[in-house]
Amino acid sequence: MERTAVNPVPWSLEMGFNQGEIVSGHSRTLYCSGQTAMSGDGKPQHDGDMAAQLALSIDNLEAVLGEAGMSLANLVRLNIYTTDVDLLFEHYGVLASRLGAAGVAPTATLLGVTRLAIPSLMVEIEGTAVA
Repeated sequence: MERTAVNPVPWSLEMGFNQGEIVSGHSRTLYCSGQTAMSGDGKPQHDGDMAAQLALSIDNLEAVLGEAGMSLANLVRLNIYTTDVDLLFEHYGVLASRLGAAGVAPTATLLGVTRLAIPSLMVEIEGTAVA
């Protein structure tokens, strides 16, 4: 798989994402459902703790990727939904550090929403990965 970043402006790189990404030579694409701060038995975790919810959401996304034989390094797209954009930005480093450690800067969209499927959840991350 070959990835080529497309960045007509440089500011997004400081936030850990590319404006666009050309992917060629891949053979598999994985579309991941939104991952939240849920335990393995389907119970919401870390009520009121954005940093912990964000970290567990990434862990859960990474588990889906791993089950498909991929890792965070295969991500080409992230959609991040949150009930509190300002609070998420206070803890954005949790996500940026994990992506940075994987050596990836996928395209991304961050959206503020009124609520998620389970009211105590504050963040949901869905991804697209290629291998």
